[in-house]
Amino acid sequence: MKKIFIIILLAIIAPLFYIIVTNYNNIPKLDENVKEKWSQVQNQYKRRADLIPNLVETVKGYAQHEKSTFVEVTEARSKVSQMNINADTLNNPAAMQQFSAAQSGLSSALSKLMVVVEKYPELKANENFQALQSQLEGTENRITVARKDFIEAVKLYNLELRTMPGKLVAAIAHPEAQIKETFTASQAEQEAPKVKF
Repeated sequence: MKKIFIIILLAIIAPLFYIIVTNYNNIPKLDENVKEKWSQVQNQYKRRADLIPNLVETVKGYAQHEKSTFVEVTEARSKVSQMNINADTLNNPAAMQQFSAAQSGLSSALSKLMVVVEKYPELKANENFQALQSQLEGTENRITVARKDFIEAVKLYNLELRTMPGKLVAAIAHPEAQIKETFTASQAEQEAPKVKF
């Protein structure tokens, strides 16, 4: 009777042990991947914030009387540069929402700056401005790609925590693992832009 009990116990524990051992590192690897992808998002936001002063200075030379737009861009950039969402605060929805709102404000201010640019054809012909505008457009594309990669990394991590055997491994070996918030666009970002001619 004792031998049967030991065999049954081993038959239950052995597969469980195998699952835990073979999947033990998945959750930390996926967690680090999420952190790395978020760092790339921040890296692209920083690149954009670093380019903005150059863009503003170039445009200022051609459009002195559009100061309110420049002030708005500068203030939005300042708000963005003061916020930092690191890997430790990725699970804080309020901080993520605040960070997203600041980035949305900067995007909105940059859109207004581009409207100013449309008023000054000689500015659009300036080589320095064209180079900066191209860099800014490339940065916006990089931000989009970095966000997409972050969303995918969060999805894989969250799936690991919500499906078997990852859910079991997390409960036993990584109880600190929590579902992560993904990137979400603000309500303003979800509205279609109004184009006027």
